[in-house]
Amino acid sequence: MNPLPPTPDPLLLPVRDPRARDLVLDYADMHALVADLVLPGGASMYVTSAMETSRELIRHSYYRYEFATVAVTHSLFALEHVLAERLAMNEPLHDLIERAIDAGLITAGLAAELDRSRLLRDRLAQGAESSAALRPIRAVAMVRAVFDAVSLLLRPPPAAEGTAADVGGTQPEGPEGGLARPWEDHLHAPFPDGFRGVDFDGVDLVLLDADVAGLVQRELKGGLDDSGIAHLWGCIADLDKIVPLINEEYCASYFTKLRTMAQAAAVRYIPRAT
Repeated sequence: MNPLPPTPDPLLLPVRDPRARDLVLDYADMHALVADLVLPGGASMYVTSAMETSRELIRHSYYRYEFATVAVTHSLFALEHVLAERLAMNEPLHDLIERAIDAGLITAGLAAELDRSRLLRDRLAQGAESSAALRPIRAVAMVRAVFDAVSLLLRPPPAAEGTAADVGGTQPEGPEGGLARPWEDHLHAPFPDGFRGVDFDGVDLVLLDADVAGLVQRELKGGLDDSGIAHLWGCIADLDKIVPLINEEYCASYFTKLRTMAQAAAVRYIPRAT
């Protein structure tokens, strides 16, 4: 007989990691931090498990700060699996991301954010970074990019989708009609060269691009909840702020079109006059 060692007495309950003291007031506030990390429909059990675990790791970084970084690296399991299935090939994650851009499955801006997560994973494996590399807020943004990418990749191929226009060439009524064409155009528009990692007035261009893309995609799939609507209006405000500051023609055009698309997604959430 080999009994388990006795449990220490008294049993210690988890306490807040002191490095999280400026993040939220208490653990209950961590729920709001991850509220928009919504699991996509149609995912396999493996992908769902990896994504859900990533979300919960961020939630529990309240107790262990390093969980935030682990959440990002763990989410890449789901991303790599879905990419390999959608593209029907088994290649390194960097190559899969590049092929997804070429196939028009994800935007270049979203791909850049995914590649940041991949590079972080590689630096951790090489010992160049520690598991405390990310603040939980930054981890949320990076995991959100994976959630958005997986949702996009799980969409039916274009051949299986209905056309956006009717026989007369007009767009169908409703938010999807005004968004379908700009969304498809955005998927094929390359992110401006030289502007990855650039911010204007504190707004990171890659993150803003990825956030708007994710919100538009959620609007097309059924609509935004209250937190998503608030996030969308925040993105529009950021676009209003940064577009006049961009002095490169293609980049200014790219983000002007992004703002137009974001406004189209927000149309039905504008209060109607009575």
